[in-house]
Amino acid sequence: MSTEEIAKALKITAQLMELHEQNPFKIKSIANAAYKLNKTDIDLQGKTLQELEQIEGIGKSIAGKINELQTTNNLKELTEMVAITPPGVIEMLAIKGIGPKKVGQLWRELEIESIGELLYACNENRLLLLKGFGTKTQAEVKKQIEFFQSNIGWFHFASAEQFANELVNELKKKYNTELVSLTGAIRRKCDVIDKIEILIASEVAINTNELENRAKIKIEIINCNESEFYSELFKTTASENFLIPDFKFQITNSEQELFTLNHLQYIEPELRESSEIIALAKENKIPKLIEVTDLKGILHNHSTYSDGMNTLKEMAEYCKELGYEYLGICDHSQSAFYAEGMKIDKIMKQHAEIEELNKKLFPFKIFKGVESDILNDGSLDYPEDILRLFDFIVASVHSNLKMNEEKATARLLKAIENPYTTILGHPTGRLLLSRPGYPIDHKKIIDACAANGVIIELNAHPYRLDIDWRWIPYCIEKGVKISINPDAHERQGYHDMYYGTCAARKGMLTKEMCFNTLSLPEIEKYFITRKQIPTS
Repeated sequence: MSTEEIAKALKITAQLMELHEQNPFKIKSIANAAYKLNKTDIDLQGKTLQELEQIEGIGKSIAGKINELQTTNNLKELTEMVAITPPGVIEMLAIKGIGPKKVGQLWRELEIESIGELLYACNENRLLLLKGFGTKTQAEVKKQIEFFQSNIGWFHFASAEQFANELVNELKKKYNTELVSLTGAIRRKCDVIDKIEILIASEVAINTNELENRAKIKIEIINCNESEFYSELFKTTASENFLIPDFKFQITNSEQELFTLNHLQYIEPELRESSEIIALAKENKIPKLIEVTDLKGILHNHSTYSDGMNTLKEMAEYCKELGYEYLGICDHSQSAFYAEGMKIDKIMKQHAEIEELNKKLFPFKIFKGVESDILNDGSLDYPEDILRLFDFIVASVHSNLKMNEEKATARLLKAIENPYTTILGHPTGRLLLSRPGYPIDHKKIIDACAANGVIIELNAHPYRLDIDWRWIPYCIEKGVKISINPDAHERQGYHDMYYGTCAARKGMLTKEMCFNTLSLPEIEKYFITRKQIPTS
């Protein structure tokens, strides 16, 4: 089982234990372990029971459960609870806004045993009969059910891409042709997809049932003749909104040649979402898009000083090993108690370690950062005398996410206007296919960042990809730079920079408008200059 699958198994175990009102201390231990593992891609394969016990936040009991999942692909404790819980009640645990206790209340007191029944109960105002459920709670539950149902059958791009690429190579070998390619939304590297589409120059019909069983996602194979391959690749890649009037299709040896014959600059697959791009292609004005190799450093990362899985030393050494020039460490601030946010004594200890590591790892450099919580009133966590100790600050919202647009926008605006804010972290707090972002007036936020010299993060975690790529052109227009950050909670998280770059390319981000394409001397100078801005 993958780390993600183990984390899910532990999470549902903790939820069912809470649903069935079992030992709260045991529940908390399992839930915390699931949270830790869900934050990371730490490789658990091949680890002995003793090695598992040494992992931060695991311990002997949880290590035993992980070992059981790895060796039997099952967890006896989980199986027993699933057996006494209606399947629909288990599904209800996936609805945001109602935890296991409330699900248990709905099940036992109203005999609701499915999401469909719960939605119907909301429409009949039946939830108002229960203690702890008011009009607002009922409305929020209904909203979350509708969001959940609208996302059924959708998958994160990152969860499907590797299998899709492997399948392309498999088909090339099996049918002895190089004319096989991903197409459709997955070729455009969309944030979420509902199927894997593959174009192949073959007349042999391919049964996708076995492939879909392997991938757990719908697969569509499109057949065509060799002579039509690049024309069909162009047609099938494009979104419904990407239309080029009078485009002439001819037999060519590449898509690039097709564009040339139509007197158009080549349009990268990622940009084929809207016809608005065509005017730029006609005038050869599409800029060179950012590449992963343009990135010189990785900012916004976590270590064991808060909720990370690797030590600061391990995070720094691996970052250097990957060829980056610098690392920004941004452990959580003190208000993020759920993530073991740093108290002031821990900050001092971390800063001392950073200074020692910088001597050993020179010329590589670790910058002293922090992910400071944006509090309810928009102020930053920590007083000024602590904030000024950091080289840079990523300001992010993590609590009280149920805000209307006016409240959310005002909260962010105050944080942006704080002279200590360097980067606005994951601006809407969204989790793709899991949680919609809080509503904000994007233009006001971007305008404020422009006015205050604040950089906006494109959080590269494939479940976030926040800021949404559709707002990057407006950022560029206003001169606001984007920082592609993985929000890595362990070393392997650095590789999410690829997904952030995919999203950035969809927004037509260039090397010049990306903050962490700056070299070490350039970004060092920026941080020093930024700290000299008057604070009054």
